[in-house]
This record gives sequence, C-alpha cells and structure tokens, in this order.
Amino acid sequence: MKPVNAHPAEVGALAPDFELQDQHGTPVSLAQFRGTKVVLVFYPLAFSGICHGELSALRDQPLDGAQLLTVSVDSMFTHRAWADREGYTFPLLSDFWPHGQVARAYGVFDEAKGFALRGTFIIDGEGVIRWSVVNPASAARDLADYTKALADIS
Repeated sequence: MKPVNAHPAEVGALAPDFELQDQHGTPVSLAQFRGTKVVLVFYPLAFSGICHGELSALRDQPLDGAQLLTVSVDSMFTHRAWADREGYTFPLLSDFWPHGQVARAYGVFDEAKGFALRGTFIIDGEGVIRWSVVNPASAARDLADYTKALADIS
C-alpha cells in the first residue's frame, strides 16, 4: 500500500514545519534551524537492523555542517534507550502522537504498516527542500547520496 500522500514533499517547496520531542523530551522544531542546512531522515522503527545500520553510519559520518534530525513513530522513551545504547547524540524525534503526523506531512507514512518509509529530505537554510529520496522500509539508503547532495547545495 502506498503512503497516505502518494507524493513525497516536493523539491523546491517549503518544507512543512513541525515540532516534536527528542529523546530527552526537549521540543525540537524545524524552524529553529533556519540559516542551517538540515538533513531530515525518516525511518521505520528503532532497534531494527536496517535502521541501526543507517543511523550508525550517520553518527559516524559528518554531514558537511548540516544539522541531522531523525524521525520515527517510536516513543521518546524508546528513542532515549536506543540513543543511550548506540551513542546517538543527534536528535531522534518522536512522531508518536498524533501518530505519524509529520511523516504524513512529508508524504512518507505507510498507513498499512503504521510507520514511515525511509524518506530523506535535505532542507536549505531558507527552509526549502533541495533534495529528497524515499525508499521502502526494506531498502537502505546510500549515505554517499546524502554527501553528494549536500556538497551540491550551497
């Protein structure tokens, strides 16, 4: 089944703003990062194999000065346990309630499974989506694609 919005947020469009809690319960909004490039990464579920591999690679690879924000439907408490176990210091944002609301806004929520697809959006300092990729839950993304896209965005 396709996500609720069969079309992911479009390159060139203003990124939908949001505010979610991170793994420490701190509210984090997209708007607070205006002036900075943001790599917004949606993933299905914490503690799963592909998600672990992707987030660990992001932890270990600098993103050209961009702010990394990751989002899943897991609770803040699940994110805290996972971040503590894996040494993730970047924000793991909880799209728990209303369930998947931010993933829906970006067109990457899978209604049949109840979690986000593997969507990545690079947002410039003005809040405009400059690059994106969406993979099914079963297919990992290539970190080299992020690195190249960030280098191409001034």
